[in-house]
Amino acid sequence: MRYIVGYTDTPAGHDALALGVRLARTDGARLDVVLVLANEERPTIVPADPGYEKFLRETAEGWLAGAIDRVPEGVKATSHLVYAESLADGLLEAIDTLGASLVVVGAARGGLLGRFALSTVANALLHAAPVPVALAPSGCRDLAETPVSRITCAVGTRAGADALLATGIRAARAGGVPLRLLSLVALDEPTGADRPEALARAREHAEEVLAHAVDELPRDLAVTSEVATGRAIDDAITAIAWDPAEIVFVGSSRLAQPRRLFLGSTAAKMLRELPVPLVVVPRDAPTQIGDPS
Repeated sequence: MRYIVGYTDTPAGHDALALGVRLARTDGARLDVVLVLANEERPTIVPADPGYEKFLRETAEGWLAGAIDRVPEGVKATSHLVYAESLADGLLEAIDTLGASLVVVGAARGGLLGRFALSTVANALLHAAPVPVALAPSGCRDLAETPVSRITCAVGTRAGADALLATGIRAARAGGVPLRLLSLVALDEPTGADRPEALARAREHAEEVLAHAVDELPRDLAVTSEVATGRAIDDAITAIAWDPAEIVFVGSSRLAQPRRLFLGSTAAKMLRELPVPLVVVPRDAPTQIGDPS
């Protein structure tokens, strides 16, 4: 497997690189560190200065060399300088060219420590990428040397839920990482999650997905389930205990086009409250996290 890190020599870029390293260490993927510069052939009123273009290229190459130097031994990493009209376009092109299974980007500047503030590029990827997008919250670089402690898979019963569950199981198996299944069924109820019948359906759903995961995973791998409850997704996410070193998987919206992401309302609300990295998974991507490489 190949994972792309959308890199810039900024705190957000360092967060993305740190998360990419942690993910690669978990399942043995190789990293492609990609830095995107504005297309050299872009139209402009004033002719480009060859000296300035050379300075930009050399500076970018220096940033990439520094990024590769920060990748620890045991993780294979290659740097790539890409020219495109935008950072998002460059990363989408790299996904296709390199055959990547996932792309990692950092939060925008201004996000609270440990929380997300979506940048333009992250937002574009979340509505167009054909592979899972991993979002590194501000401060993620502080855990660069910390292994992934657990994968939490937030599952419901909407379209794509089965594919998301399968991805979570594959990722846990590939990395030998404990899996927590977080049932969102009660929160999907239009009448609210506090009603007894909604909670009963959620608990039944949690037991079903837990039994399925236990059957699919090695016996020595811990698998647990939990029901998200509350009047709103924001309240539920805040009330749940999060391990700083865990990573959350959530599915894309059912509005997504085939083999594309689309950030749904549930995932968008989770982003505002989550203190840990989030991976948004397309329901029909050709290659998924945890697939044999």
